[in-house]
Amino acid sequence: MGLFARWFGGREKKQPESIQPVEYKGMLIYQESIAENGQYRVAGRITQEINGELQTHRFIRSDILSNKQDADQLMLKKAQLFIDQMSGQIFN
Repeated sequence: MGLFARWFGGREKKQPESIQPVEYKGMLIYQESIAENGQYRVAGRITQEINGELQTHRFIRSDILSNKQDADQLMLKKAQLFIDQMSGQIFN
């Protein structure tokens, strides 16, 4: 069946990648770089539960790197710096 599917345009669906968040100062940072023309754009989200409600701050940066691991590492550093600079005011 797999051979015929390939011949007639069927494609195997990839399972979504499970992203493990990094905790930093009570917030969870999700590294979600975006594949773009063979490179990766720095992107991700920061979440925190406040008064029983999950708050999310999503961002996409202009930085583009040649591999996913480097893009994810840069995203983590930028997210940590953002958290430090905002002093808990991210979701206000």
